[in-house]
Amino acid sequence: MQPSLWPTIRDWWTERRRREGFRRSCAQFLANLWQYLRDSAPARRRQLYGDVDYDWEHRVNTTSATVGWRDRLMGLFLSPYQATEPALFHEMLGTVNLDLAGFTFIDLGSGKGRTLLMASDYPFRRIIGVEVLPALHRIAEQNIRDYKSESQKCFDVVSICADARSFTFPREPILLYLFNPLPEAGLAQTIHNLEDSLRRHPRPVYVIYHNPLLEHLLIGSSLLTKTASTHQYSIFAARIPAGDGFPNTS
Repeated sequence: MQPSLWPTIRDWWTERRRREGFRRSCAQFLANLWQYLRDSAPARRRQLYGDVDYDWEHRVNTTSATVGWRDRLMGLFLSPYQATEPALFHEMLGTVNLDLAGFTFIDLGSGKGRTLLMASDYPFRRIIGVEVLPALHRIAEQNIRDYKSESQKCFDVVSICADARSFTFPREPILLYLFNPLPEAGLAQTIHNLEDSLRRHPRPVYVIYHNPLLEHLLIGSSLLTKTASTHQYSIFAARIPAGDGFPNTS
């Protein structure tokens, strides 16, 4: 279902005002509108095409420059779409340092699907993207169909149009990718869902958090521990209870 613009803004305002008060909420609301107007200027739109090299190489459409006005505005009150830079993505996966063959890669807030395509160059068990905006989800599906790479190792790649806050985590080992995909309340709900899944089905789970603006939510989890970090990302691993057949990271 297509999220509605005004209910999204209303929910954002309600949560922001509860946490930060009226004045700060007004200031952030005006800042969001100013950013939207600034990014709508022709010169700024041309600058956004700076991330298009990946698209030219693979004949796909993952750039943030072509996102429609409505989805750009929605993104300011949910999470703005921004494609992950390929070199950084490969660095983050290298930092996790896992045998990926038994893991499912999940990107919450997968947008046009660039991370799904890049992840398919690794031997994941399967790859799942979750995107709430139908327009971006449809583009991701087309990108998955169009993607061609001699280095591709995983061909079970899907994009799901759904709200990340209600996504049910599969029971297999997971490598979860987060590019700051949700406001604080939404990310808190997602972490709660992940914790509940881990309690019901203990298993290896790792989290790559890119642009970790709300890192305190993961640090505050009793079931996740930080294993590595830079100024651009943090890596977390699940605390697997001893006796479950997996290494205990606590």
